[in-house]
Amino acid sequence: MSAGEDMLRFIAEAYPICRSITGDGVRRTLAMIGESIGGRIPLDVHEVPSGTPVFDWTVPREWSIRDAWIKDPSGRKVVDFQVCNLHVLNYSVPIHAKMPLEELKTHLFTLPDKPDLIPYRTSYYKEAWGFCLSHRVLTELPDGEYEVFVDSTLADGSLTYGECFLQGESEREILLSTHVCHPSLCNDNLSGIAVMTWLARALADRPRRRYSYRFLFIPGTIGSITWLARNEERVGRIAQGLVAANLGDSGTLHYKKSRRGDAEIDRAVLAVLGASGEPFGVEDFVPFGYDERQYASPGFNLAVGSLTRTPYGRYPEYHTSADNLGFVRAESLEGSLGTYLAVMDVLEGNRRYLNLNPKCEPQLGRRGLYRAIGGDDAGRSRELALLWVLNFSDGEHSLLDIAERSGMAFAAIREAADALLQVELLREMEEGA
Repeated sequence: MSAGEDMLRFIAEAYPICRSITGDGVRRTLAMIGESIGGRIPLDVHEVPSGTPVFDWTVPREWSIRDAWIKDPSGRKVVDFQVCNLHVLNYSVPIHAKMPLEELKTHLFTLPDKPDLIPYRTSYYKEAWGFCLSHRVLTELPDGEYEVFVDSTLADGSLTYGECFLQGESEREILLSTHVCHPSLCNDNLSGIAVMTWLARALADRPRRRYSYRFLFIPGTIGSITWLARNEERVGRIAQGLVAANLGDSGTLHYKKSRRGDAEIDRAVLAVLGASGEPFGVEDFVPFGYDERQYASPGFNLAVGSLTRTPYGRYPEYHTSADNLGFVRAESLEGSLGTYLAVMDVLEGNRRYLNLNPKCEPQLGRRGLYRAIGGDDAGRSRELALLWVLNFSDGEHSLLDIAERSGMAFAAIREAADALLQVELLREMEEGA
């Protein structure tokens, strides 16, 4: 079974769970992540008590839900949480009451322009109750008295998030963050959870890592704020990072740059996307979206971008019941994972070298690096990469600099540098030198 099929199976198992920014849905999902990572690395689960101050915010009370429904005047359930957990306004307070249809309508949410879809709606920070349903069902509701029931609790508890850490040769960290707070929505964001889980597995299996890697599986917004508030002293170790979401649809890959715009992570992602031969999208940072806006707040200004497929809000299935198991594809998940791994390869391999024979070109032929017979194009691209690396390995230019300057793929430049190291024409520069 391919990695994409494995991830799709993981998504199918997690799909029925009702997640929110707090509660057992998050805990169950984190347990699945921990089990999938297996014995490679531990997933540390943190519980932060309700009422904990986190900068300008406060950790909210914990929400739990067991059931919710609406019965029409005949006693028939016309909306049922057990059928689809999107039916309830996420974070609804408990209620059991009877009311006329006109009063009930003030608590109902639909999408008139998408009459067959159920929307996803929340009320995290204002106590309310409500239901989401298709507009078609709403228009068919008869007048009369309706019975509504939400069996939920909103009480002191905790906010839960997961964190796993892979130690590398350097204390400098790559931050990889994904949100775990959405209920039955596959692309947003079970796809991000799956790709980050499989990325953690792949990096854990590597015998050597230059960077350390920190994976965060957190509730959106309040989760990243909470993590930053609890880890201010270690934020300085984060060299760069990515926020993962919307990675399973069939759209092209899309990159939202970090707040800095020209950080190494921005250049690494663009190098990978540019060398892929596939169409892709790029946009500058805006202070709206996923958790990159918290990591990039001016008090931290971390070099964190967001690598997705179709961005949030730009596909009609977004935050609706159509973001289901039929919307995500194994090949898209696998392609997204491959792209993330390629970006990590650039970060791992982007080093500076010094040419140890800088006066004119060294004779590559006698070192087995040049064609024995000239005059044709066979091997020309490889030889050109060798010459680019030799010419710009002055201790100042990194391999990513050389790839950008030459227009060649980073992988080709890295391969050339490795070959030149083998014949002792290069010396690696120490970091900070």
